[in-house]
Amino acid sequence: MIPLNELKIIIGSDEWCAFTSLNIPAIKARVDSGAKTSSMHAINIQRFSRGDDHWVRFEVHPLQKNRKITVHCEAPLIDQRVIKSSSGDKEKRPVICVPLTLGNTTWDVEVTLTNRDSMGYRMLLGREAMNGRVLIDPAEQCLLGDKSKSSLLALYSV
Repeated sequence: MIPLNELKIIIGSDEWCAFTSLNIPAIKARVDSGAKTSSMHAINIQRFSRGDDHWVRFEVHPLQKNRKITVHCEAPLIDQRVIKSSSGDKEKRPVICVPLTLGNTTWDVEVTLTNRDSMGYRMLLGREAMNGRVLIDPAEQCLLGDKSKSSLLALYSV
């Protein structure tokens, strides 16, 4: 029998992740097992059709406290859900399903899109995305590797 921690990635309370299909090579996520759904910072969200399919286009400022770097994204719209925030407010949000890379592992996750300007992180990684894949050590941060400001600017070609 293989020990449980060898089957799952051990992550800290926040981690760098990537969404290559959205051209986001690095975005720092707050790991929140109390949140059911993952959410990403998005602005200028517009729904549109491509043939018979529903899509969404949006912009992301992937780095906290940096509005100069903007990534223009498009993804198939898979749902719209009413999400209740930790403060009790309800908001109808678009939902996309995209590949998430965490460390050396990639899998599809559902992500809601919302303006997270007032939040400490541009991304919140919820338990549905982590279920069966990770163990969280809340005393640690960036166990899968930290990124320097210069490496982030290089990733975004600034």
